Amino acid sequence: MTVRVTAAVLRRGTRLLLAQRDAPEYLAGKWELPGGKIEADESPEACLARELREELGVETRVGRFLGKHVHAYEQITVELLAFEVELVSGEPRAREHRALAWVERDDLDDYELAPADEPLIPLMGW
Repeated sequence: MTVRVTAAVLRRGTRLLLAQRDAPEYLAGKWELPGGKIEADESPEACLARELREELGVETRVGRFLGKHVHAYEQITVELLAFEVELVSGEPRAREHRALAWVERDDLDDYELAPADEPLIPLMGW
């Protein structure tokens, strides 16, 4: 089964927002670009804005599509669609994640990324 998922490339100056997963067990503790599953009859852009509102408590403007990556975990296959995102209002809070971090590019190696997210980093032009 393939699940379509969105991912936000949300920057503050030279830093990128990462979220630390709490579940499922095989991804717990790993870091990812925030986002979520696309629901039936929902555009990826609408999904991403909704997920960021629900998970981080922020309003955003979803911008340019950066690319996608398909990753097959043992349990599920994920098609991850990455978009540039602009913060419009609110301060991101970890509502459904263990933690959030604003990360400089040089510090990215200090964060164990989820395997589906890792190949998206070069697409950012960062």
